[in-house]
Amino acid sequence: MGARLAGDLPGHDIDLFDDFCEHLIVLDTATGAVVGTYRVLTPAQSRRVGGLYTETEFDLTRLRALRSRMVELGRSCVHRDYRQGSVILALWGALAEFMARNDLDTMIGCASIPMVHEGVVSGDLAASIWRRVQRDHLAPIEYQVHPRLPLPIERLDDSLEAEPPALIKGYLRLGAQVLGAPAWDPDFNTADLPMLMRIADLPARYRKHFLGR
Repeated sequence: MGARLAGDLPGHDIDLFDDFCEHLIVLDTATGAVVGTYRVLTPAQSRRVGGLYTETEFDLTRLRALRSRMVELGRSCVHRDYRQGSVILALWGALAEFMARNDLDTMIGCASIPMVHEGVVSGDLAASIWRRVQRDHLAPIEYQVHPRLPLPIERLDDSLEAEPPALIKGYLRLGAQVLGAPAWDPDFNTADLPMLMRIADLPARYRKHFLGR
């Protein structure tokens, strides 16, 4: 997406949160190749590192009451040759098991929307997706958060008939809610939506699939 990453290892995304996270990895057993990843920051580890990655983009004050059982998801990545759905389902299944095993019930994270649409760099795509999800999936006011660097929605064309990226669509099918307007992430050249998902809000069919109940 045109990310500009600072660091000692060119082409690699590394930040201070990595060493404090659990890392879920999906392997292709035929080749041994890593084909899917997620990183998970638990409440205990977020206290050790001094916060959540999401807090670098949003003021999470209103989520204070949830934090003792809330994990942060990030850096979701599936190899381009394996994006038919099975890898992300494997990651979500492992995540559900991890949360049940550790008595955790809430997930938070940033879901990214590209700033490039039809070859043009703009936030129109993100503004249009925000308009759509705001109507149907906005969290109650007591959970809404505010971006530290807001995408300037009022100066953008939000009339595009745009579909959310596959990951965001997947989260919404699982009962996730959008916590507020998108932030602009200049390093990754994306607009980021704050997302929250609670185990209690999983539709019954997904609860049975992931948790067996």
